[in-house]
Amino acid sequence: MKPNRKQKKLRITEADFMLANRRAARLEEIAEHGRPVSMRSALHKSKKVYDRKRLKKAGITNDDLSFFVFKSPH
Repeated sequence: MKPNRKQKKLRITEADFMLANRRAARLEEIAEHGRPVSMRSALHKSKKVYDRKRLKKAGITNDDLSFFVFKSPH
């Protein structure tokens, strides 16, 4: 007969625990809502980017006379 070899003990690391929890939470979420729910639907858009639609919405146009400051002659 062969001698019994020691079986490897199952060790659950912290990373395995976190992964299992995330997986379980995701499956619960899908079961509850029928699909994965995303928290952020749109990416952040930089304010520095030129955006004609946003300027129109704000009411800023170049043909508007409120752009210019008039000095009174007095």
